[in-house]
Amino acid sequence: MNTSHDLRLIIESHIPIVVIETWEEQRALTLLCKLGVQLALPVQAWSVTEGLRRIDLSHGASLNHTAEPEAALKHILHSEQAGLFALCDIHPFLDEPRCVRLIKEIAMRAEDSGQRLVLISHALSIPPEFKRFCARFSLSMPEDHKLLAAVHREAQQFTKDKGRKVRTDRDALNKLVANLRGLPLQDVRKLARGAIYQDGAITHSDIPAINKAKFELLDMDGLLSFEYDTESFARVGGLRAMKSWLEQRRDAFLGKQSDCPKGMMLVGVQGGGKSLAAKAVAGLWGLPLLRLDMGALFNKFFGESERNVREALKLADTMAPCVLWIDEIEKGISGDSHDGGTARRVLGSLLTWMAEQQSGVFVVATANDISRLPPELIRKGRLDEIFFVDLPDAEVRREIFRIHLEKRDQDSQAFELDALSEASDGFTGAEIEQAVVSAGYSARARDEALQTAHIVGELGNTVPLSVTMSEQLQALRQWCQERAVPAN
Repeated sequence: MNTSHDLRLIIESHIPIVVIETWEEQRALTLLCKLGVQLALPVQAWSVTEGLRRIDLSHGASLNHTAEPEAALKHILHSEQAGLFALCDIHPFLDEPRCVRLIKEIAMRAEDSGQRLVLISHALSIPPEFKRFCARFSLSMPEDHKLLAAVHREAQQFTKDKGRKVRTDRDALNKLVANLRGLPLQDVRKLARGAIYQDGAITHSDIPAINKAKFELLDMDGLLSFEYDTESFARVGGLRAMKSWLEQRRDAFLGKQSDCPKGMMLVGVQGGGKSLAAKAVAGLWGLPLLRLDMGALFNKFFGESERNVREALKLADTMAPCVLWIDEIEKGISGDSHDGGTARRVLGSLLTWMAEQQSGVFVVATANDISRLPPELIRKGRLDEIFFVDLPDAEVRREIFRIHLEKRDQDSQAFELDALSEASDGFTGAEIEQAVVSAGYSARARDEALQTAHIVGELGNTVPLSVTMSEQLQALRQWCQERAVPAN
């Protein structure tokens, strides 16, 4: 992508207002100065602290009495001087009627005056009065060779400061560069500097921290959350068929081969381990895990929900390669007659992205209520497979007990795992874990060491979901028998 060429095309198309949403204000201004030279147009920039000033000249002085946005806009309008006028951080004033009207008048006269306004800010909500005069433009992100050069510069600076070379290897360096994609160079240098100066090395152990810091720089105000501590598959009982399926597709996904896997859906009873399995996918493939909160997507203002989902998916693309965990997906796409069609529009945005995205985002959607899943979502082509997470069988229950006992520093060999497995028939993994936790409380209250009898007692006092929701479970099994693959 040639950023300078694309912006020049917009300006030469006589579009009066260019909107650039970016954190890299200086980069945008530098680009405008280069275009000003190419097009023989003067370039002026405005900010509330300095007012209007020429920025394509080495000693451009600020114009007096132009710090207020209304005064600056009046000066531009009345001067009728052709040129590029960059308005930096004018977004707080775009709800003032006089400023809005002045911008519109400049835009309406742009064909004759040759004036082009360029609005630059981290976020811009354009008023409808002059929206039709605008074109949005995005600065391209640096390519891999520029990212690598930035990392090398930080390594050279470290060598100069500390008198020793940075320890790394080609694989770790390539992995670092891959995880820095989607960031401006100033942020790339900052994150690389932090990784290098911490221990004088670039290793695979730096990648999780880099991903977390990258996500914080691209924060989505709670729509997406970064799951830092992904569970390893060693801590997930059962799911043998699903693990094997993922192992077969790992190299195809990470290598971005043709027919790259897109994702999968996990359906099953609550507490059956779907969420843990979603975390484990990221752990198995060594990828960052993003969790999309479907409830936070919805906004009371018309159109905001669709924008929210587009922005969230755009951020997921930026974090690629990654795993996107959409938890309880049915809650966000199964609206009713009172939502004004919002759920259908959100579903449409999601389905379009799932069909077209090739950025390296693997979707793991989980669902409890399959009756609310639309057929467009579950058909082949949207996701690669649907797995049914059923209640754990005897062998898996035994494994789950072992995992949770050892997680709490208990010697699993000191417990009768076969007896515990038999006593927990019909229990979910979450219910088994809670029985172990409650038994620990009971044993400590009696000042006793945790024993099998304590856990069996807690199991006997628990009515599992398979009993209280037996009809729903049977309906779920019947639905999955023809539509899903058993995960175990």
